[in-house]
Amino acid sequence: MPAEDTTITRVHATPLFIHTRFDLPGYTRDAALALCLVEVETRGGLVGHGITSITEEEVAAAVVNEVAAHQILGEDALAHERIWDKLYWALTPRGQTGYACHGIAAIDLALWDIKGKALGQPVWRLLGAARPAVPTYVTFGFPAMDRDALADAARHWAGLGITRLKMVVGHRALQRRDGTPILEIIREDLARIRAVRDAVGPQVQLYLDANCSLDALHARWLAQAVGELGIGFFEEPIVENDPRQLALLRSQVQVPLAAGQNEGLLHRFRALVEAESVDVLQPNVAIGGGITQCVKVAGLAAAFNQPIANGGAWTHHNMHLHAGLSNGGLVEYHHLAVLVCEEVFGRLPRPDGTGNIALPEAPGLGFSPDAAAVRELAKRPTSHGRSRA
Repeated sequence: MPAEDTTITRVHATPLFIHTRFDLPGYTRDAALALCLVEVETRGGLVGHGITSITEEEVAAAVVNEVAAHQILGEDALAHERIWDKLYWALTPRGQTGYACHGIAAIDLALWDIKGKALGQPVWRLLGAARPAVPTYVTFGFPAMDRDALADAARHWAGLGITRLKMVVGHRALQRRDGTPILEIIREDLARIRAVRDAVGPQVQLYLDANCSLDALHARWLAQAVGELGIGFFEEPIVENDPRQLALLRSQVQVPLAAGQNEGLLHRFRALVEAESVDVLQPNVAIGGGITQCVKVAGLAAAFNQPIANGGAWTHHNMHLHAGLSNGGLVEYHHLAVLVCEEVFGRLPRPDGTGNIALPEAPGLGFSPDAAAVRELAKRPTSHGRSRA
């Protein structure tokens, strides 16, 4: 047992909207992402940190600060299963998914960080220590990049030894932000995918991610059009990860399908499996209920002999899951998300020349936020432009 008193005495979430700068050959651009940082402290002085994202940072922080924190003060930080269940019944008693699940995920990550520090072990070893390094794919291709910039960026990463690359397609197509017809958007996507394939050759595996931005008709059109381009998987091709439509699409195309990064509760993964909707399940510890739930998703996948992979970014939190479990898979090295994380945590491990990332041996998650940097970042406007002053 740890010598420290692991009773939870403080829980606090800080909403952050973090600006950073891409600087790649042929492409330089300012960018930003929202992030909610959660800190949990114990009576014995141990402090753990977790994050969540792909949501409004202020709402996620309010879930933690105004509701969840009050539920777990006085609990043992090592009792992650008890705390998870308590938060489930406090925040999602009727199986809702959404902001509450984001809050649970961030708290759960902080608790695992504390557990590792209390026991003197990195989280991936506590989970089973299946492998000391994880294979990655690099998400490099974003909508603001034109075809030439995409090709240049792909060549850059391939030149560093990266053999797995992912790019975004169908960006906000169903939102029709600028009135562009969906078919026009995905025709351009097809040209962009071909430009990347021509740039890196057949030896690099390409992955696509539509971020739930397409309907079934246009997802099928694009998936069939890229069938001969060697696509590793097509991630979240259909709005709302509709299990029935995903299953139908899977039967109609040869490109493997993946989904799950945005699913908040285990029953959503069960629905994907039961409908035979996807080839790859993608639990994300920073979004879908933390490590505690994602271990169960991995168990569900193992029971059905279905691979898992990390989608939805946050490499350095998700790599612990995939290194710890015997059925761990690919981890996403999302270039923008990593740059944002490094604004908070400082320099983080990067893929080596073989595309693998070595896991840390430091206790817990192996990295901690720079308190001064967080204070400065917290002063900046929110993602909606509101000042925090």
